[in-house]
Amino acid sequence: MRRLNVPLGDRSYDVVVGRGVSAELASLLPATAQRAAVITQDGIPAEIVLPGLDVETFVIGQGEGAKTLHTIETLVRGFAGMGLTRNDVVIGVGGGMVTDVAGFAASTWHRGIPVVHVSTSLLGMVDAAIGGKTGVNLPEGKNLVGAYWQPTGVLCDLDFLDTLPPREMRCGLGEMAKYHFLTGDDLLAMDLEARVARCIEIKAEVVASDEREGGRRALLNYGHTFAHALEIATQHELAHGEAVAVGLIYAAELGFELGRIDAARVQEHRAVVAGEYDLMTNPPLGLDADELVSLMYRDKKAVGSGLTYVLDGPAGLEVVSGVGETQVRAAMARILG
Repeated sequence: MRRLNVPLGDRSYDVVVGRGVSAELASLLPATAQRAAVITQDGIPAEIVLPGLDVETFVIGQGEGAKTLHTIETLVRGFAGMGLTRNDVVIGVGGGMVTDVAGFAASTWHRGIPVVHVSTSLLGMVDAAIGGKTGVNLPEGKNLVGAYWQPTGVLCDLDFLDTLPPREMRCGLGEMAKYHFLTGDDLLAMDLEARVARCIEIKAEVVASDEREGGRRALLNYGHTFAHALEIATQHELAHGEAVAVGLIYAAELGFELGRIDAARVQEHRAVVAGEYDLMTNPPLGLDADELVSLMYRDKKAVGSGLTYVLDGPAGLEVVSGVGETQVRAAMARILG
């Protein structure tokens, strides 16, 4: 078992990684809690036992289509019905979609109550459950409505990964590949516990330096601008981690188009994503370039005129704004085939 820390002053919290660490849940709850609202989904193999607390479980829908303001309204009305107070706690048990929703619901109830995440997916463990980003989707875009609301603790029980479907594991690997380009670490050379812990260490250090994404934290969005457009354009048939894998290749092609990196560095991206992580590097056929460009203009990371991306370059990853549509489309043409 490894206990890592996200250092945010008086809002610092622990992330516990290892097998069987769900047993540590009670140690992460606020001492004032008398009631716990557990948010989860059908099919998640987690049994929450908290002696002495009044526990009510809320089961939300599957998929990005359930990640909506309507779901938040249903949850907070449920909180009202159970008498949840500021001294109580919300517990999100599931993958990234569950922790995003649980965190946002907690941030809005009584203007913010404690939330603890029990992450059950690889993507959630290495990314979504850490760092306090919460939110839901609109028809116009992904995660456009949300808040920064740090959890009071996170559990990453590796036992859950034993039964995780292969596609869900690949989604986690898509986010893990992102860390490869952020740090250059050979994560696949580590055992699973060390690999997950290292990703958490990387994200915790970045979040501590830039909690609200005013600068450096934006680098964690490498590959995500195109990825989010792909998710919406495919009506979420392409899962988040799969879209991020393709987004990493697109970002490399765009960096090449802008003269920031050479062809060898683009090939290195393809070798890492396809070769080392065994992930897809091209989106499904038949996507419309105009729709994808329009979706990227709605991206919440956009700054000023033009489009904004995190791109590789001589100094490593950087946020680049004002990218012209000509280059955006040229890079897209190479991966749309």
